[in-house]
Amino acid sequence: MSQIDQVLTSLRRVIRAIDLHSKQLVKTVSVTGPQLRLLQLIRREGDATASELSEAMSLSQATVTSILDRLEDRGLLERIRSQTDKRKIHPRLTETGSRLLDQAPTPLQDSFVRKFDQLQSWEQHMIIASLQRLAEMMDAEDIDASPYLDLGSLDRTIEKE
Repeated sequence: MSQIDQVLTSLRRVIRAIDLHSKQLVKTVSVTGPQLRLLQLIRREGDATASELSEAMSLSQATVTSILDRLEDRGLLERIRSQTDKRKIHPRLTETGSRLLDQAPTPLQDSFVRKFDQLQSWEQHMIIASLQRLAEMMDAEDIDASPYLDLGSLDRTIEKE
């Protein structure tokens, strides 16, 4: 197999792994990767605002607000006005949202992060540099992307992120 075929095959495997995991996530708990990640952040952060959640997810506040709207419509969270500052609203998980998180599979990036952290520093830097160069070669260095693995909506029946 030529070197270019090896590169393209490896890229396809990464894309396919993300796709398969995303489909499994939708199949098992009926949420997309960004929705699951947001629910996890709400559980972990407690009294975070939409602005703070958008910063933590590296997504625009409008995108996070849209995801919050859909999760609230599904009864997975509720919005609670702050007792100390009435201008602030905090999303909180409902019982249904908490149960969903308890049943959700481990996000794909968790396994990746664990394995990446076990690499030596030089190898981490080599991977980062190679992936950044690859993004540049694919004219993708200016594409907005967040640091979690998801292909987005898999089906028109699933809400758009």
